[in-house]
Amino acid sequence: MAAAGLCALLAAMAAGCAVGPDFQAPEPQAPAQYNDPARQADGASRVTMQSEPDPRWWRGFGDPVLDSLVERAVAGNLTLQMAVLRIAQGRAQTQAVGAAGLPSVSATASYNRQLLGLKGIVQSRGLDDTLREEGGSEAAGALDALDRPVGLFQVGFGASWELDLFGRVRRAAESSEARTQAAAESRNDALVSLQAEVAQTYAQLRGAQALRRVLDSQLDSARQTLALTQDRQQSGLASALDVANQSAQVAQLEARLPGADMQAQQARNALAVLLGQAPGVLDAELAAPAAVPAAPPEVPVGVPASLARRRPDVRQAEATLHAATAQIGASIAEMFPDLSLSGQFGSRATEADYLGRWASRFWSVGPSVSLPLFQGGRLVANVRLARAQQAEAALAYRQTVLDALRDVENALVAYRSDQSQRLALGRAVQEGERAHGLALDAYRAGLGSFLDVLSAETRLEQARQAAVRADLQVTTDLVAVYKALGGGWQDDAAAGAAPPPVGTPGNAGLAAPAQDRP
Repeated sequence: MAAAGLCALLAAMAAGCAVGPDFQAPEPQAPAQYNDPARQADGASRVTMQSEPDPRWWRGFGDPVLDSLVERAVAGNLTLQMAVLRIAQGRAQTQAVGAAGLPSVSATASYNRQLLGLKGIVQSRGLDDTLREEGGSEAAGALDALDRPVGLFQVGFGASWELDLFGRVRRAAESSEARTQAAAESRNDALVSLQAEVAQTYAQLRGAQALRRVLDSQLDSARQTLALTQDRQQSGLASALDVANQSAQVAQLEARLPGADMQAQQARNALAVLLGQAPGVLDAELAAPAAVPAAPPEVPVGVPASLARRRPDVRQAEATLHAATAQIGASIAEMFPDLSLSGQFGSRATEADYLGRWASRFWSVGPSVSLPLFQGGRLVANVRLARAQQAEAALAYRQTVLDALRDVENALVAYRSDQSQRLALGRAVQEGERAHGLALDAYRAGLGSFLDVLSAETRLEQARQAAVRADLQVTTDLVAVYKALGGGWQDDAAAGAAPPPVGTPGNAGLAAPAQDRP
């Protein structure tokens, strides 16, 4: 009964209480809706808050090549793999910190050759002469043996257990676990950035290829106009100046072709590196031109309050705040007594054959208490430091939430504005084609000047190239919207299972005042 009562008492003491503040998940501080997300021009993609964005948002572009590139990048990107290894490091660190609160058992074995100095002890007590007189030669021999070195064999087991009455180890383990969660969210953030970068780079590739097709079409048209001008010059209906101006127009278009090819090749090289491969590996696969991925008719963005559940950087800031809060408790616990239990059991003898005998056993068991009396202000300074770091982490969390809201608002504004610009440029291309056709017909009939043709051709060229860049910009803007919304890491099939969240996800704002508990 006594042993059972002692075990129960030790278990209760070990459970103890953890000093310092308990972490409270931050409360959301976000507007009810984004700043007029539904204000769209006619014919533009519509933004809606009625549903959450698809975790596999890149599939909304309807491009199987893009889908394949994103999936291969998630599997092969080296930067993402390094982020995963940082999570593994954090988990190992958490396990090591938590192990300090568990009993530790070790086995020992030793052999020492030593001179014990026993003869000097006997002589210092004045027993040397007495023993020699009473014991004769046998006693004298035993006394002389005390002055010779002996070998001491020892084997045994040792155990120790820090009871962690005030939660120092538990708070340290809690802080380490929160830092591991922050590393996991950092990996998720890297994943979101990777998916967005692959989509944007792929769009740039298709944009460069589309620009090359536009340049080729314009170059064919310019060469036909040049041939027409040369024919009219030979008939005396056009001047050499007209031919020279059109030749310059053709040369300018030819000069732009290498730039478009360079942009396409650089995009292919960038995609290969994002997939963890050497530049040039994707050249054959991506050589065939294709259209810039088009935006879907409807873009769901969810409500602002859901950002804290999706944005990995907000979740990382929350985990960092959790770690800083737990560290306060760990620093406060260092100011309280430290109670440990330790024990030893083993066997020692001067001859190895005697180690197995019960008479050679030894043991010791007992508690030890360590109480810091004077540390020169170090412990108090550590508590102040931990509290200051927690306050800084709370402010960093608030700033991260504000940055997330700003990123989404700016991305939506750019998406709306660039869609309006693209629609206007589409109309400009239509009118430019009409003006160019009218000017060319009038020139053929001798009713218009070549300057009208050249001017119309230049405006049409500029409008077509601007329209290609506008298509690319709208797609890039939509990718930026998805990146700002923070989607892409939640889907297990696409991103891998994320570690469980720390605290309660989905909250934004400053943490509620933490309450200390004894």
